[in-house]
Amino acid sequence: MKVASVLLPLPLPEAFDYGVPDDWELGIGDHVVVPLGPRRVRGLVQEIREVTGSNRRLREIEERLDVPAVPPSAMAFLDWAARWTLTPPGEMAFLATRGLWSPPPRAERRLRRVAGRDPARPTEARSRALATLGDDEAASMADLARAAGVSAGVIKGLMDEGVLEVAEIQPALPFGVPDPEFSATQLSADQAAAARRLAGAIDSRTFAPVLLDGVTGSGKTEVYLEAVAHLLRQEPDAQVLILLPEIALTQALMRRIEARFGAPPAEWHSSVPPPVRRQVWEGVRSGEAHLVVGARSALFLPFRSLRMIVVDEEHDGSFKQEQGIVYHARDLAVARASQSQALVVLASATPSLETLTNAEQGRYDWVRLAARHGAAVLPDIDLIDLRATPPDKGRWLSPPLVEAMVETLAKGEQSLLFLNRRGYAPVVLCRACGERMTAPDSDSWLVEHRYTGRLVCHLTGFSMPKPSHCPACGAADSLVSIGPGVERIAEEAAERFPEARIEVFSSDTVPDAAAARDLVRRMTEGEIDILVATQAAAKGHNFPNLTLVGVVDADLGLKGGDLRAAERTFQLLIQAAGRAGRADRPGRALLQTWLPEHPVMQALKAMDRDAFTQAEGDGRRMMGLPPYGRLAALIVSSADAEALDRVCLDLARRIPTAERVEVYGPADAPLALVRGRRRKRFLVRADRDVDVQAYLRAWLAEFKVPASVRLRVDVDPYSFL
Repeated sequence: MKVASVLLPLPLPEAFDYGVPDDWELGIGDHVVVPLGPRRVRGLVQEIREVTGSNRRLREIEERLDVPAVPPSAMAFLDWAARWTLTPPGEMAFLATRGLWSPPPRAERRLRRVAGRDPARPTEARSRALATLGDDEAASMADLARAAGVSAGVIKGLMDEGVLEVAEIQPALPFGVPDPEFSATQLSADQAAAARRLAGAIDSRTFAPVLLDGVTGSGKTEVYLEAVAHLLRQEPDAQVLILLPEIALTQALMRRIEARFGAPPAEWHSSVPPPVRRQVWEGVRSGEAHLVVGARSALFLPFRSLRMIVVDEEHDGSFKQEQGIVYHARDLAVARASQSQALVVLASATPSLETLTNAEQGRYDWVRLAARHGAAVLPDIDLIDLRATPPDKGRWLSPPLVEAMVETLAKGEQSLLFLNRRGYAPVVLCRACGERMTAPDSDSWLVEHRYTGRLVCHLTGFSMPKPSHCPACGAADSLVSIGPGVERIAEEAAERFPEARIEVFSSDTVPDAAAARDLVRRMTEGEIDILVATQAAAKGHNFPNLTLVGVVDADLGLKGGDLRAAERTFQLLIQAAGRAGRADRPGRALLQTWLPEHPVMQALKAMDRDAFTQAEGDGRRMMGLPPYGRLAALIVSSADAEALDRVCLDLARRIPTAERVEVYGPADAPLALVRGRRRKRFLVRADRDVDVQAYLRAWLAEFKVPASVRLRVDVDPYSFL
């Protein structure tokens, strides 16, 4: 008999076996419906095998769904990803099918000419309408009447006579066929040399990981798009995936790709409407979608001929998925390229220490662009010592920064004030009793948003109007805002520069792709004088008239116990400073800091990335931390504090003994209470060559998690909250 192993979208450790009816043709990746207890559940076929002499009585698959199968190569990748992240394989597999179950786009009703039929009364208006439509075209009634300059009654008369008929027209695909010769880019000598290196890796037709390491404004995008063009010349059916860390960056890259190849790429992220996601999923599966630009989840699309992956801004922490299934898209992109024998390009002006180490040790090819493209030069970076020149009381912009902004505005140029903190103020407390406003059943502080008059928790999403009385002591008008967010900086800028056109760029003020596209356009066209922004504007954007970047709190990222705090701060501030001077006007960046002697600040001032990464790498190497060691975390949570303590104690008793592995905890997480659930963490540190996943499987193999407790595994954690 034939037996199929079927993955189910449930937290189960393995696939379930079902019998295959004798007359069925079934393949790996097919979608089926199977019985599970009293329910019928949709599943995905992982394996099919012949079994002889078995006494097992298996329930049979009940239905094979008539939808496109997931390609075997995609199934193999999903299986690997599940094992790497210790995710239930069924939950991982169904990441690749979410787009398939979106509703298809609705057909559009259009009018078209019926062949061989002419109107019985050919009036001038009717003749004009038919000439406007043509013999092979289709249009809506309203559009046809408007274009022909006739009334709706004229169109209806033609329909009544059978000269026009209503046809169901499927909407056009949201992507096109790219033409590598549509609009060639003039590359500099350095860019052309880099593009040739990538082309050589493509021609090898083997797995080729490449670090594309170029300073901000050096033209990395043009280089990898030229490599895409080379690939499409050699293999017209090839598929390319470009991953971006932020949805806000998608539209600018989509426009550049369409200008280069004459057709828009497929777009994949959470803001894409479900019917379009369905079209993109099916286009990727069929091979019609050649170029895909998307967020990290695009990595799980069912590519049939994936030959190149680009991870743009590869250092960005947004590539780490923290909720639901936990994974790092950069690491999984390298694995998927390896399985597909494809080129993977990791592009960044500030590569992660992990990627740099792989390049230094020869595991990745290393392609460098050391200068900006064209006449643009890198901005000068200076530190403003807030101990020597602090802001006025109740203000946040120091005198040197204000003076630089005055000069910039006088020259008709633009300024960017950068602060990676949303809202108006990060802390709201009572000056009568000292109560700090926090989200209900959570340790996270409420952030004041003055534009909306609400207090918001950015961790849980809780929101409430700002109360007039302290909820703890009842004092009236006692709640005060502590510290600045971007809204407060914009308020101060408006007071200092009342004639300036000021906008705020954050996820609160720019909630979707359309709003981001409009704001970027207005900034690019010079309709904004001062842009106050979080990291949403710190990467990927090119504002030709922006010559001054002021970093309001350069020390912000250095706080806390994150092992990557210094690295992230250096990367983010280099990226923010790099927005200045990207055209023919020189730029500069001023960093307000209370710690000008800090190694990060000194490295930023000197623009000496090598010195910073060397010092940072030495410290990590001494402690056996990534990339010279490995980390994994177990996060245990429960609304029942006693149950949480019992589970953690039981887990601690089961910690396996192994050489070159250390386990710390359980300890309260820094955010120990979230949405009413207490949280504790175990942290595993191991030498680089230790199989951490195998260690974790051995630890958790026989452990049964009670229903009241959740246990989440995070391999290579990026967040330590």
